[in-house]
Amino acid sequence: MEALAAVAREPHTEFTLEPITIEGPRAGEVLVEIEAVGICHTDLAARDGALPTALPAVLGHEGCGVVRAVGDGVTKVAPGDRVAITFNSCGTCPSCTTGAPSYCHQFMHLAYDGVRDDGTGPITTTDGESLTGLFFGQSSFATHSLAFERNVVKVPDDVPAELLAPLGCGIQTGAGAVLRSLNCRPESAILIAGAGSVGLAAVMGAVVRGCSTIIAVEPHQSRRDLALELGATHVIDPAAAPLAEQVRAVLPAGVDYAIDTSGVAAVIESLVGAMTFHGKIGLIGVPADPESSVPLNIINSLAMGLTITGIIEGDSVPDEFIPELVDLYKSGRFPLDKLVTTFPFTKINDAVDAQHRGEVLKPVLVHD
Repeated sequence: MEALAAVAREPHTEFTLEPITIEGPRAGEVLVEIEAVGICHTDLAARDGALPTALPAVLGHEGCGVVRAVGDGVTKVAPGDRVAITFNSCGTCPSCTTGAPSYCHQFMHLAYDGVRDDGTGPITTTDGESLTGLFFGQSSFATHSLAFERNVVKVPDDVPAELLAPLGCGIQTGAGAVLRSLNCRPESAILIAGAGSVGLAAVMGAVVRGCSTIIAVEPHQSRRDLALELGATHVIDPAAAPLAEQVRAVLPAGVDYAIDTSGVAAVIESLVGAMTFHGKIGLIGVPADPESSVPLNIINSLAMGLTITGIIEGDSVPDEFIPELVDLYKSGRFPLDKLVTTFPFTKINDAVDAQHRGEVLKPVLVHD
């Protein structure tokens, strides 16, 4: 069938709107008509060559829409069902079979290579040029997306699509970092570096978990204000004084948990200095330089019993966690609508520019 897609053709250049041809679903696949799709920094990293996705490509990995067709063997969803689309996983490796699909042993292949197991891809231009598709198992920067049964999750019809779409990656990552990856204790203290959409989702997750002290670190005043509105108990401007010093002015013993969404080595190093004994640090942010490293005083870290862990997709099991987040939103405990700004799908480049300028937290493209 024909569809309209935003195609990434060259690094650091605008997306081009182009008609494409997309195959119907094969066994285990699901064709979704997209209602809304979030823009994530990972999409832009892939476009700009920081990730191993071959261009030209159709990116997008926070889709939400309505199932239009299913392939053989699909039983989880049926045509007419509304779904959020998330990351794909193989379902058979040791991680997948033990409830950790975001650490699937095939994650890199399924997220970035854009081909099925037989090496074929489902997307071409109408002139027959091959395009990389199946980005994160979906390529949802389009009017239609071909996904897989494993990475679609049924969602209700009474929540706007623009709020459901970001649950597929960024929002579940931030909230899951608190609720699943670090499994923060109620009444504990948490420090969150970066108050973008992922960091603010972590703030909301900390409120849900009942953390007693929630400190958000963010250079922009407007985002610090929003963090307080969403439940942070304290906010810190990192330019005001050394981070550890500011944290210990609030909690002299340091915090129990810290989450980094910046990917900046100096920020991560400063988090270490803000921890209490047996503290846990979760790393979400991806550094601009893949060779980045953080100096660590081994003796002090050993003596304090610190744990530093990487976090992928908030350790989410999407079939469980996405419905949980939807229920929290509907009950008024997870106000993700405060993070989202919508743009028409055809204005994708305007949305990217607005995000780069810091004017919006989570841009979401919607189809008429």
